Amino acid sequence: MPANTRLTRAALVAALAAAAPAAAQAPAEGPLTHAPRPTSGPISVQDLRTHVYVLADDSMMGREAGSRGNVQGTDYVAAQLRRMGLQPAGDNGTFFQNVPLISRGPRAGGTLSVDGTALAATDFVAMPTVGGFLLFGPSFNSTGAPAVYGGRIGEPGTMITPEQAAGKFIVFAAPLGQNGQPVSQFWQRGTLERYHQAAGIAIATLDLTSRPTTEFFRSTQVELDHGEAPVPAAPGVIVTSAAAERMMGAPLAGLQVGAAGRTVSGSFGFEQKPTAFPARNVVAVLPGSDPVLRNQYVAVGAHNDHVGTSENAVDHDSLHAFNQVFRPEGADQQPDSVTPEKTAQMQAILQELRRRRPTARRDSVYNGADDDASGTAAVLEIAQYLQTRRPRRSVVFVWHTAEEMGLYGSEYFTDHPTVPRDSIVAQLNMDMVGRGGAGDVKNGGPGYLELVGSRRLSTHLGDLIEEVNRTGSHGFTFDYTMDAAGHPQQIYCRSDHYNYARYGIPITFFTTGGHYDYHMVTDEAQYIDFEKLHKVSHFVASVAEAIANRPDRLALTAPRPDPHGQCRQ
Repeated sequence: MPANTRLTRAALVAALAAAAPAAAQAPAEGPLTHAPRPTSGPISVQDLRTHVYVLADDSMMGREAGSRGNVQGTDYVAAQLRRMGLQPAGDNGTFFQNVPLISRGPRAGGTLSVDGTALAATDFVAMPTVGGFLLFGPSFNSTGAPAVYGGRIGEPGTMITPEQAAGKFIVFAAPLGQNGQPVSQFWQRGTLERYHQAAGIAIATLDLTSRPTTEFFRSTQVELDHGEAPVPAAPGVIVTSAAAERMMGAPLAGLQVGAAGRTVSGSFGFEQKPTAFPARNVVAVLPGSDPVLRNQYVAVGAHNDHVGTSENAVDHDSLHAFNQVFRPEGADQQPDSVTPEKTAQMQAILQELRRRRPTARRDSVYNGADDDASGTAAVLEIAQYLQTRRPRRSVVFVWHTAEEMGLYGSEYFTDHPTVPRDSIVAQLNMDMVGRGGAGDVKNGGPGYLELVGSRRLSTHLGDLIEEVNRTGSHGFTFDYTMDAAGHPQQIYCRSDHYNYARYGIPITFFTTGGHYDYHMVTDEAQYIDFEKLHKVSHFVASVAEAIANRPDRLALTAPRPDPHGQCRQ
């Protein structure tokens, strides 16, 4: 699932100074192939192992959506479905539904000058359109536009009028926060749309903007192309206060709105293009056995992507030891403070790892074995298992792409479903279902399983899941902690199930929880508990079968959400 926080790899590099000199990167340990699988039958530990080792192999290059590695991963899933004989339910009779992702980033060599003197590259950052959150994106190409002071942005009645701004380069002072101090806020979309006839807009907030945000603006991002016409807008930059004063020729604090400044020229903007490789959902249908109920569907899903590779390799075992002690929740946590006790604990773990593997291994691939090769493998095995059971309703299996980028694959599938959306009676989502041991989560063990959303739209679904666990002797103890309203982890909003729930489809999210390898290059197949993965897969298959065989579809016990509204945990 997408991380709540960004990695600070510089801190890790410093912490891993104790790592031994490393050899060339080696592949993850374990089997990559075995004899051809049966086309149907029980869920197999060996098949789960094979699927995860293949999907999380270094050759898949982290399976980032829109990359060669993700194409390889989705090819593998589709090949298994062909062998099973499931019906393709993607585009044009295939197993693939193409998801239109675009890569958008700043044009190389952007410039900005005041009266012919160039600003330094560190004085300005062009503001992109990102998921509709920010307004800007048009290019600025001008041999000279007169600067004019626009006032303090976000203060109605005190800013420049659109008529005064037409054809000018507007310079805005930073908005004020609740404490009366300038703050880095630049997303007043309704305000900025008013000035689309301006030559350009600068907001003096760069000094107040965090380094990660600045780096984000300077980087290329991938997002879903909604096919919407761009909102009319002026090209925009955030600039330092010194650059803003150069544009105006005076401190902003003493200027009147509409005051004339100097001449601004330059060229900057953004370019966008499709991702280098297609981003694909994989979709298959197992037809139901009941002539009436087969027109309804139980959806079972996982995401097929992960986060790619890192530019900087680290020592695998050192990072694995470091995270166990200093970052037990992986990328969802900033590292704990260094203490002699924790350092000694980490060194002891590393010493044991070195005993097992004397040769250090440099690692730069985010293999995503648990996140979410485990879920991908589970859905494959559930499909194989349900073939032999012939449930009354049909089952649609969806391996969503671009979950890590912002749930784009599931957003696209639910907005453009390949089966009638209103015919989907429930969706069961699995993400990170291969761990959950005592060393991973509090109270972890063979029967530990976290559930999210099982009673949010239909209490009947939550009751059914509890009943299947009890009557089927599956032996799980459910942890509903992450399902609490307002929980800071926001799990209800952070994986593909939400895009079904927003359309009023009852959902449940199954996970064995986070761990210290989450969104790290150490999330490899060698650390998966395949017996636990088998147990979870069989349980979710039983839940899907129970839903598919009910005489009546699950009734909603909560209001239907607004499908275009804001998700709330």
